[in-house]
Amino acid sequence: MSEKKAVILLSGGLDSATVLAMARAEGYACYTMSFDYGQRHRAELQAAERVACQLGAVEHKVVGIDLNGIGGSALTDSSIAVPEGESSGAGVPVTYVPARNTLFLSLALGWAEVLQAGDIFIGVNAVDYSGYPDCRPEFVEAFERLANLATRAGTEGEGFRIRAPLQHLSKAAIIHAGLAHGVDYALT
Repeated sequence: MSEKKAVILLSGGLDSATVLAMARAEGYACYTMSFDYGQRHRAELQAAERVACQLGAVEHKVVGIDLNGIGGSALTDSSIAVPEGESSGAGVPVTYVPARNTLFLSLALGWAEVLQAGDIFIGVNAVDYSGYPDCRPEFVEAFERLANLATRAGTEGEGFRIRAPLQHLSKAAIIHAGLAHGVDYALT
């Protein structure tokens, strides 16, 4: 019987740490992937490394992408102010990074195909929806369809599942799940 492998998108935050712990608890050999995309908060990458180590990732990969080069987000463009506190405006917030989850999932898909991993985990959440269009269930479902149309593994093999186990959980439920699976949130 072959090892059950998964690629986990790991930002270093509490959601992705919880997803990694959940995947591990399901018996996956977890390969974590983080991105150095020009984000202003570099501590994310250090936290992702700590979490990957603490939760036993088989391999942790950091991939560079220059999203600052396209701009359009307060998280990557120093000419756009990062808002303080909660956003009260309607619509997509200024902290949205154009196509970020699409790009991240695409790169995770490529690595999953190389690893022969059928599952990709992402820590998106729609309950605490904050206006990010790439965190909605419709996006996750559409990307899974794309993954199975655009790859050799999808057209000739068993295909891929995009797993978003936090999609319908509150923040309290996410933290409860993480604690039950041994996440040390001080590392995030």
